[in-house]
Amino acid sequence: MNIEKHISKEYDNELETIRSHVMEMGGIVENQLTDAITALVNSDLEVAETTVKGEYKVNRQEVAIDEKCIRILAKRQPAAVDLRLIMAVIKTITDLERIGDEAQKIAKKAISLSESQGPKFYYISIKAMGTLVTGMLHDALDAFARMDSKAAFAVASREPESDEQYVAILRQLMTYMMEDPRNITTSLDAVWIARAMERIADHARNICEYVIYFVEGKDVRHITLEEMEKELSE
Repeated sequence: MNIEKHISKEYDNELETIRSHVMEMGGIVENQLTDAITALVNSDLEVAETTVKGEYKVNRQEVAIDEKCIRILAKRQPAAVDLRLIMAVIKTITDLERIGDEAQKIAKKAISLSESQGPKFYYISIKAMGTLVTGMLHDALDAFARMDSKAAFAVASREPESDEQYVAILRQLMTYMMEDPRNITTSLDAVWIARAMERIADHARNICEYVIYFVEGKDVRHITLEEMEKELSE
């Protein structure tokens, strides 16, 4: 997993501990997202409310891991691959926290939509997009756990699909609103949900970019997938 062994076993343990905590935080976020989508599709108020209230767990994990990283930076003054690991962890937990925020938004919208009347045919499209983004998050975390740059690139390559699904849902909802203005409020809630999912896909791609940065030592942010693939092949 490209983590070098050090003379100090305590240092090795510190680095492994923060990785473990990132995975623990990732598991919490993944569950939050899954529950939010389940609550939306099934109009389950109880699950939605539990998801909204549970967001503090993600925030608490982010603060705790940040503090551990700061202590390592101050105490060990890491360089090279160790420094890349710390930076990848700090950036990853930031994106995980933002995914947690988006999951909370989805859960809140699930509560408001459960109280609305009328057909929700667009749930099929939203559920499909939810399956895509939860899969991306799961696989991004798996790539992080294994520090696998090729797997990370494969996940990042799926991000454009989320954009396509988002645009398709927008078109569907616009047609729905034009057919009957009474559908506008409900449709706008659905738009926000689709937008939240699209952002989650972006955050999942970011996590993959941090994995590539750690493993390959190459900053692949803000470049196309074609350019990213070229960087990995060099």
